[in-house]
Amino acid sequence: MLIRRPDPIPAREITDESLYRSRRDFVRTGVAAMAAVAMPAVATANGRRQDPLTPYEDVTTYNNFYEFGTDKRDPSRNAHTLRPRPWNVIIDGEVGKPGTFDVDDLLARFPPEERVYRLRCVEAWSMVIPWLGFPLGRLIDHVEPTSQARYVEMVTLHDPEQMPGQRRTVLPWPYVEGLRLDEARHPLTILAVGLYGRQLPNQNGAPLRLVVPWKYGFKSVKSIVRIRLTRTQPQNTWFVMAPQEYGFYANVNPEVDHPRWTQARERRIGELRPRPTLMFNGYADQVASLYAGLDLRRNY
Repeated sequence: MLIRRPDPIPAREITDESLYRSRRDFVRTGVAAMAAVAMPAVATANGRRQDPLTPYEDVTTYNNFYEFGTDKRDPSRNAHTLRPRPWNVIIDGEVGKPGTFDVDDLLARFPPEERVYRLRCVEAWSMVIPWLGFPLGRLIDHVEPTSQARYVEMVTLHDPEQMPGQRRTVLPWPYVEGLRLDEARHPLTILAVGLYGRQLPNQNGAPLRLVVPWKYGFKSVKSIVRIRLTRTQPQNTWFVMAPQEYGFYANVNPEVDHPRWTQARERRIGELRPRPTLMFNGYADQVASLYAGLDLRRNY
């Protein structure tokens, strides 16, 4: 499969960060040295550059993260209570090498790379974000899935002291999401540890979050503490809450509306005029083959 690499833009147009003294310090500070690499622009399916980056201030102050409140501004106000270090991730289920992994050890084993992806939410707004992360598939291969593994379930931290929004029953806690194994192993699927060349802010899912650029944002589970490979499809949180509105797949599809609003158009944060929604969020050339023969209206 061919994954197009966007062209770089001049370094003067991006956020600059200093190099750190040691590898351990490097990973502990959220691999800030990656900022020395030029941030690319997003490429369209035909390779033409477009889509300027969403400003850092908007990316970090307009978020869905109900663990810190239901208003878009709540996470940036309230997420200071999260303690992203030390942080361990349990990986178990249908794997040959289960274990508990320190997030910094994961970063040392899987050095982050730069990816600029669109993030599209069901509320019809979107952003373009320069992420730092590594392919989830590399971690999955490391723990050696068994022949019975079909899905990947991911779970957010459940700690009302650190996440005060969990004191309210707006959702069943902890937050759970899942992917088919082939989706999780796709080269576009990453575990992000930073954005804009900086350590991932608490309100954006520190210290480790999923990014699946062709799906709606609610699939990209934040502050992950467990990754479990399973034989059966996980019961992801929003599907449990409202199955008529939020399906398991959550692929960006302009032809399937949310019951309460259209998904045919979106508003890019920072732009006044809405724009047409692209199938699979603009990544159709890379991911459409995953769903050959699947009815995307029924499997939304």
